[in-house]
Amino acid sequence: MRMSPGGAAIVALLVGFLAGAGASALHPAAPRILLAVADPVGTIWVNAIRMTVIPLVVSLLITGVASVGDVRIVGRMGLQAVLVFVVLLCGVALLGSIIVPPVYSLLDVDPSASAALRERMGAEGAPIPELPSFTSWLTGIIPVNPVKAAADAAMLPLIVFSVAFALAVSRLDVARRDAVLAIFKGTGEAMLVLVRWLLFLSPIGVFALAASLGARMGLSAAGIIGFYLVSHALLLLLTLLLLYPVAAAAGGISMARFARAVLPAQVVAMGTRSSMSALPALLEGADRQLKLPRAVAGFALPLAVSTFRLNQGVSWLVMALFLAKLYGVTLGVTAVATLAIAAVAMSFSIPGIPSGGLFVIAPFYVAVGIPAEGIGILIALDTIPDVFKTLVNVTGHMTSAVVLARHAPADD
Repeated sequence: MRMSPGGAAIVALLVGFLAGAGASALHPAAPRILLAVADPVGTIWVNAIRMTVIPLVVSLLITGVASVGDVRIVGRMGLQAVLVFVVLLCGVALLGSIIVPPVYSLLDVDPSASAALRERMGAEGAPIPELPSFTSWLTGIIPVNPVKAAADAAMLPLIVFSVAFALAVSRLDVARRDAVLAIFKGTGEAMLVLVRWLLFLSPIGVFALAASLGARMGLSAAGIIGFYLVSHALLLLLTLLLLYPVAAAAGGISMARFARAVLPAQVVAMGTRSSMSALPALLEGADRQLKLPRAVAGFALPLAVSTFRLNQGVSWLVMALFLAKLYGVTLGVTAVATLAIAAVAMSFSIPGIPSGGLFVIAPFYVAVGIPAEGIGILIALDTIPDVFKTLVNVTGHMTSAVVLARHAPADD
């Protein structure tokens, strides 16, 4: 029986990590040799995936929105998408509020071990960059230069421009409109073919990325760090598994079909820790496996990747309770509820920088009594949890598109 590319990529992920970790344990020089080969291969594959994102998103948005051609319908689709995002975020935040505190009540931290970990890890945190104000974020939604927005991979401004351009194209006479749409439709079709080629090669790229991760991390993760990493990963996996019945019930498709459609994007997400890199695979799965209307998938998925971070409802609480144990802070029901609400409210404003969500949560942690210095510890430990955060986010993106496609009015 021939293994599917998605299944082969999962095997490559596991084998690559074990190979990297084994090399780390075998000899001090072995990881350097492995990384010299694995890093370039992994980087080339990730870059190849990312080069398809901008032309694919722009072409699908323009052809989809222009085919609708009604500002009211496009606006209604956007409001429906945001509503679906908020409902899913609230559900995950409620789940996190219920299950995370009992799990972390099991963690017993020795004060001396806690002090040693804070001293060792606190200095490794990345400096907090200057984040944009709400005003600058809001004004930046309208791109001064769409080409620069595309070059910078600023997705939300690019989506705004693409939707506006598509609506303008829909107002042209039939001959000119069809001529413009033919170009973008052909571009989208060509990009989807290229995406299929890259997904076929995903076992090679994923193996290289996983080997790099294994060589750097090794197999040693015990005690306080081990509890945090394992519990965070398992709680996110539980969240992930619950999305399958949600997609089946609210989206009207079988869980098996949904799983087949989202698997290639999940593999890319695990290998790259980037929702943006998984977007082409999401669009491919929505088109070929789920047969979602392109006007819906081509609008909802880029919007979700740009603004929708479903993991926050669980991750923010896990990280807060971990730091609370580490610093001897007691978090009551009010503090947990405050963080859950903040996770929903702030999910749409996570900056597009590594560990961006960790910088946003700092003031909320301080408000409930957790020292801001703890953010440095979370950043230092974020490599493994970030894999599972991205996995949940990508699955949430596909879930939202499935739900939106089912409940969009017929004229959409």
